Amino acid sequence: MPTWNRAALLADALASLAAGNRVPDEVVVVDNGSTDDSVAVARDAGARVVEMATNAGFARAVNAGIEAASGELVAILNNDVVVEADWLERLCNAIADSGFAVGKLLGLDGLIDGTWDAVCRGGCSWRCGQGREDGGVWNAGREVRFAPLTAALFRADVFRQVGMLDDTYGSYLEDVDFGIRCAMRDVRGIYVPDAVARHRGSATYGEWSRDTVRLLARNQVVFVARNLPDSWLARYGWPVMVAQMLWGLVALRHGRFSAWARGKREGIGLFRALRRDRHVHDAQKFHKIIREAEDEIQALQKATGYDLFWRLYFALT
Repeated sequence: MPTWNRAALLADALASLAAGNRVPDEVVVVDNGSTDDSVAVARDAGARVVEMATNAGFARAVNAGIEAASGELVAILNNDVVVEADWLERLCNAIADSGFAVGKLLGLDGLIDGTWDAVCRGGCSWRCGQGREDGGVWNAGREVRFAPLTAALFRADVFRQVGMLDDTYGSYLEDVDFGIRCAMRDVRGIYVPDAVARHRGSATYGEWSRDTVRLLARNQVVFVARNLPDSWLARYGWPVMVAQMLWGLVALRHGRFSAWARGKREGIGLFRALRRDRHVHDAQKFHKIIREAEDEIQALQKATGYDLFWRLYFALT
């Protein structure tokens, strides 16, 4: 469990784990340089604490926690998530031969906060189901390829097979990048709708804070640089431009256009170096995976009601 300040949320998250039907064999809290009493809260709850000198970002903190953990199954959990009593038990029972298992995340308003992730050719992702009413398609278990790292259970050997999280991202989209690398190695997961947790979304930075928008805008470019195959411009250039510009309009609508522009400048500044050090994917397999993920977004949007962003993206691409 990575954490940065918000000690009260951390206490609630740890208490929910301790009250579960299946209590974790160990809890590792990675503190990202908190200035409140988060470290004391974690130790008082019986967690082992890994202290980072500064806020090194979500990805690096999760990597430190994975390296410190000793179990064959490793759950990753945000500090702003409270799990129901049978959450971990259901995921452990369901994972079987899958590489990972994810449950249903509900927001404080009772709407879906997330289930599994998907990504489009343009480098933007969707936390499937976000903002939808609970029920219907979200109550059916299924195989999935992308695990949101807000709350998920992994086999430890997946990280030995696929590698650790790419800490270039810092925070945001590192889980989608990891999902692509899992899919390229045919590591698949299972969605367990009865494993329910409640998420106070973006509690660390704030949902539409300048930092959140800047990091998302930057990391959309990082994802393109890290993952799109050679000659990407000819095959993916138009979807990338459409997705990135539409997300800029979303940021503008929330009064965060300058943060979006700053993030894009940062991403573009890193682009050439990241392309030299990109993940090497089989181009045809990558295209099949990302096209299937995009088709899944479109099918789910059509079935549950289009968000404006996705309606425009699919109309234009």
